[in-house]
Amino acid sequence: MSSVRRWLEAIPHVAITLLMLVAIVDMLVGVFLRYVMTAISAQLDLPSVSFFWVEEVGEWSLAWMTFIAAAIGIRRGTHFAVQLAIERFPPGLRRALLTAHCCLIMGFGLIVAVFGWQTAAGNSQSVSPGLGLNLWWLYISAVAGGLLICLYTLATIVDVWRGRNPWSHAPVQSEGPEP
Repeated sequence: MSSVRRWLEAIPHVAITLLMLVAIVDMLVGVFLRYVMTAISAQLDLPSVSFFWVEEVGEWSLAWMTFIAAAIGIRRGTHFAVQLAIERFPPGLRRALLTAHCCLIMGFGLIVAVFGWQTAAGNSQSVSPGLGLNLWWLYISAVAGGLLICLYTLATIVDVWRGRNPWSHAPVQSEGPEP
């Protein structure tokens, strides 16, 4: 079971890596088409090369990468948090505050998913001008990101209730009597 879990946990990281590679190659292709091929086609009096699809590939990659990375950042605790004050609170209050914090994040994830779904549904009959792809695939990235935020936040709540603070080195519960 743990190997399946590790494989499932790796999917968002692999997706971000692939999307980053797509975005980098896309930018390089865009620069090449814009500055090299445009100049060559102008010099040789050839038909111009259409490179408007490059912008859309970058936009789609960035949208998916942003939403997936936001969820991963929540799980890793890399987003802004003020641990200095929370670490000084008693363990019970610390657990309550971290749980409330996670519930707010989960609420945000749900809002992103719901509005992302509405936006995707509203644009499901539209296609992108450069690639000719259904815009539903672009806007569903918000749904995927919102649901991942909820899933990762739920896992963080479980960690908090097991006595671990995933965003700090200080435990949520004390190991023994506090000094």
